[in-house]
Amino acid sequence: MRFSKTMTMRRAAVSAFSLGVALTASAAMAQDAAPQAPQDGTDIVVTAQKRAERLQDVPLAVTAVGADALANRQINDSSSLVQAVPSLTFQQGANPTNSSFRIRGIGTALFGQGVESSVSTVVDGVVAVRQAQGFTDLADIERVEVLRGPQGTLFGKNATAGVINVTTARPSRDFEGKGEVTIAEHDEYRVRGTVSGPISDTLRARVTGFYNDVRGVARNIATGGWNNGSKSWGVRGKLEWDATDNLNLLFAAEYRKTNADCCASNWIAITNPNLQALLGPVKATRENRTINDETVSYADSKQQTYSLQADWDLGNATITSVTAYQKYYLDTNQPIERINSDVPLFVGANATYSYFSRNHGIVDLSAFSQELRIANNGNSDLNYVAGVFYMHSDIERPFDRRRARCTAGTFGQPCAPANIVWQSAKSDIRLKQDSIAAFGQVDYRITGGLKAIAGLRVQHERGTNSGTRTAPIVAGDVIFPGNASTSGSISASDTAVTGKAGLQYEFSRNAQLYGSYTRGYKGLGYEMEISANLADQRVLEPEHVNAYEIGFKGRTADGVLSVSTALFLADYSNLQVQANRSDIASGVVQFVSTNAGNSRTKGFEIEATVRPDDHFSLTGAVTYSDAKIDIDGLNCPQQIAATAPIMSGSPTNICYRTAAGVTPIQNLRGATLPVSPRWKISIAPRYEAQIPGTDYAGFAQVGVNFQSKMNFSVEQDPLLEQPAYALVDASIGVKQIDGRYSLTLFVKNLFDENYLTSIGHTSFLGGNYDLVGTFNKDADRYFGATLGVKF
Repeated sequence: MRFSKTMTMRRAAVSAFSLGVALTASAAMAQDAAPQAPQDGTDIVVTAQKRAERLQDVPLAVTAVGADALANRQINDSSSLVQAVPSLTFQQGANPTNSSFRIRGIGTALFGQGVESSVSTVVDGVVAVRQAQGFTDLADIERVEVLRGPQGTLFGKNATAGVINVTTARPSRDFEGKGEVTIAEHDEYRVRGTVSGPISDTLRARVTGFYNDVRGVARNIATGGWNNGSKSWGVRGKLEWDATDNLNLLFAAEYRKTNADCCASNWIAITNPNLQALLGPVKATRENRTINDETVSYADSKQQTYSLQADWDLGNATITSVTAYQKYYLDTNQPIERINSDVPLFVGANATYSYFSRNHGIVDLSAFSQELRIANNGNSDLNYVAGVFYMHSDIERPFDRRRARCTAGTFGQPCAPANIVWQSAKSDIRLKQDSIAAFGQVDYRITGGLKAIAGLRVQHERGTNSGTRTAPIVAGDVIFPGNASTSGSISASDTAVTGKAGLQYEFSRNAQLYGSYTRGYKGLGYEMEISANLADQRVLEPEHVNAYEIGFKGRTADGVLSVSTALFLADYSNLQVQANRSDIASGVVQFVSTNAGNSRTKGFEIEATVRPDDHFSLTGAVTYSDAKIDIDGLNCPQQIAATAPIMSGSPTNICYRTAAGVTPIQNLRGATLPVSPRWKISIAPRYEAQIPGTDYAGFAQVGVNFQSKMNFSVEQDPLLEQPAYALVDASIGVKQIDGRYSLTLFVKNLFDENYLTSIGHTSFLGGNYDLVGTFNKDADRYFGATLGVKF
């Protein structure tokens, strides 16, 4: 029955949007290509090509979400953007360093900080150095643009999957302010406020602050508290100065701090009775919301960003300079054994460890960047943007771990000191990188509505990765398995040429068809984790992509219906992924960054909005993405490794051993990329109308987000699969017609649909079918309210 309903939903959505494409295309082609009318109020202006353009005119797949749309759907942080952008997927990892965004199935989920994310995050023109910086509160946002597919020509060397481009609000010429308070079930409190206005005729300022206190959703039996919550606050200030009639300077400074007891994993499956005895009352199911661990996970971060943007209007063109400095500090600890004991217990003579609560790492990052570019103003037969970019980044990655093994005793009882073997190690690795690039893109009207598009980027990078590992680190300890003392340094450099070519045909102001080829590139990768082979380092090869896209954008002349569609195909080589190289039998836990062979993602996207009148709107989207990968030498799913046969050669898609006693491996061909659902469908109807006899309007909105099943492991482990699910959010409220006051009542996950954001095996006691998982707060239904005021 579930399969039948799912297929019906898919067919209905695809049919509806296909009909919309056909109707829009027909209407658009019936209009002539005469000079266009002035822009109307329904136009959305974006900077997806680093120059201000109507969203309708941009020849690439991009979703723009404005401040009102974010507020209407209670999207408070960047990870919640998946509710509004079906092609975007977010995976919550054990901490921010291995959480990730994916676009069209492609992303980077790596523990290591030596590899950039395939999805680039840009805030007010400043490129984040690592993806952990991008998981932030969305306060006082003007709009968020999600650019899909490789965007390296204009946005840099790591944007092989896409870009999340965030623009925050600028200072206003009139005095204004706004505030918002949200209270939700399970002790969730959020406060935001903004004040903006002129200081003089040429000087304006804007100050925004926020504070969030969100209680955890996992009950910790050991401590009596709640885990996986957070407290965060931040402030952003902007100062804008019209230095002359044609020179504008914008200075921005932002500071954010988060203290989070994140991200503890819950036991979701246990078959080992000894493990169950140690966990006590915890009932391991996929609906489990309890843990029993005396050590609380944490991920505390501080982030600073300072930037100066200068825009010099030359009349026909504008020169823009963006100078920025950013600093990010993350301190995390993730306990591994997940049982309630502050001393080692005896859990079996063959157990690789019995106590593992110190697994502590830091990311200390700073970067300076400078971008200088020129772009023509307006829209003409020849449009262009060209520039140069430089960045220097410095990342330090200290890490330390300590665990104990108990060799004899009584099960579940504290271990005698004479029977405890402590294992420990620490590392301190530092990566310095310099990147310089020159880029440009033009579009030229060949004749009538036909334009040619060409872009080129030449980039050079150099990195030095050096560090030491020391083991043991406490007197009397032994070496942590696989982490013997070592040191080393490696320097590497690379030069790459990438670009874009395409054609665009404008049927009219309201319809266009485009096709493009893009060559993308993600730079060299380095190993910065404690298990790195520092004495004999290997640099990850750059990741390349050849991407093809055909799209149509159109809307009816009255703006009632708008449609955007895209067909895409992207072939990746040397995809940078994280592979499991652990040996559970010996206790060596090792996840390494490596290059896969080839990967391909293909599919289609359809977005549409219907506004039949001033009261009702319906927004919907469908994404189909088939993301595959070829990769050799992977570990096998843990539960089938023991039965792996001995085979010669290099067989594919089977778990095997090359000889007796060695760790089984598999060579995969056409395997599905992790965290890559094939189908994502969203629909969001909204109704708003004035309440008769008052100066208030009432509104109601529903948001439905469906995604098909997906797997969390590149090893294709069937136990690590998240089934298909659909989340339904809803809200109702009232607001003054002039927008001064508003009250919204909302519910998240109306039908209480359970889902997980990650699933993994555990090395504790080596149970092949013992699993842990993480979940978001909206994996359970909860209610809340938001009160807003503007002046």
